[in-house]
Amino acid sequence: MTIRSVILGTGSFLPARRVSNAELAAQVDTTDEWIVERTGIRFRHIAGADESTSTLATAAAKAAIEAAGVPADTLDLIVLATATPDQTFPATATRVQTALGILDCVAFDVAAVCSGFLYAVQVADSMLRAGVHRRALVIGAETFSRILDWEDRATCVLFGDGAGAIVLEAQDTADEGGRGILSTKLHADGRYNDLLYVDGGPSTTQTVGKLRMKGREVFRHAVVNLAAVMEESLAAAGLVSADVDWVVPHQANARILDATARKLGLAPEKVVVTVDRHANTSAASVPLALDTAVRDGRIQQGDLIVLEAMGGGFTWGAAVLRF
Repeated sequence: MTIRSVILGTGSFLPARRVSNAELAAQVDTTDEWIVERTGIRFRHIAGADESTSTLATAAAKAAIEAAGVPADTLDLIVLATATPDQTFPATATRVQTALGILDCVAFDVAAVCSGFLYAVQVADSMLRAGVHRRALVIGAETFSRILDWEDRATCVLFGDGAGAIVLEAQDTADEGGRGILSTKLHADGRYNDLLYVDGGPSTTQTVGKLRMKGREVFRHAVVNLAAVMEESLAAAGLVSADVDWVVPHQANARILDATARKLGLAPEKVVVTVDRHANTSAASVPLALDTAVRDGRIQQGDLIVLEAMGGGFTWGAAVLRF
C-alpha cells in the first residue's frame, strides 16, 4: 500500500471591494486598454481596513473545511503560504488555528512568495506521507495591496488580495494511478533577487517596504522555468502533457499563461484563467483558481491536474495530482 495525500475539499475568499482598471486609471497614469493588453487583468479585490491576511485565510479555510465535510478539530497540521503576514511573528497560521477553534495542532507559515502555495503543498504532503499527520489544511493568502507603491503604475495594477485553501488527507492506496498528489518539484535561484523583491525588512530597513519588479526580465524567466518544471513534474509521475486534463497556473499575467501553454503544446481551454478577475494574488492565486474551477464544475474527481507557480527569489515549482 502507498500513502498518498488526497484533496478532500477546496475553498477561497476575496475581499468585497472590487477595483476596476478604470478606477486605477483615475489615480495613476494608466488606462484600461494598456493594462488589459499587457496583462489581461480587468479587476482586482482589495482588502478593507478591517481585513488582514489571517481573516482572508480563515474565510477560505472555513470554505475548504465545509467542502471536505470534516470537523475542523480533526486537522492536525496547518501550513500557510504568505509574503504578507499579519505580524513578523508569530506565524499567521496560528491566528487561523485560533479562529477555527483548533486548540492544538502544528501550525506554521511558508515564505516563497508566488510559489508559496506549491512549497506549502510539498511540505504538507511530505509530512502526511511520513505518517506524522493525518489531515492538513494548506492555505495561500495575501494582502499585497499593503506593500504596493500606488504611484508605480508598472506594479500597482498587477496585484490583488485574496486567499485559497485545500484540505489534504493521508490515504492508503494500492492504485498507482489513483487520487492524490503524484509528484512535486520545487526550485529556487537567489541570483535573481533584484528582479522581483520588496525593498524593506526587519533586519535591513526596519520597515515593511514596497514591491519592486523588472517586469520584462521576470516574464522571460517565467515562461522558460514554468514550462521546464511542469515537464519535470509530469516526468516524475510517469506522465506527459497529453495526459493532463487541467493546468491551474499562478495567475500573474495572461501572456505568461498563453506562452507557457504553447511551449508545452497544451490547448488554451485546458488552462484555468482567473487573472482577469483577480489579478496576481501571489501565494493565493493557485488555490483561488483551483477552487474557482472546482466550484464551477470544470474540475471533476479523477481529473489529472498540474499546479504551477513562479515568484520572487526566484522560486518556482509544479505539482501533479489526481483530483
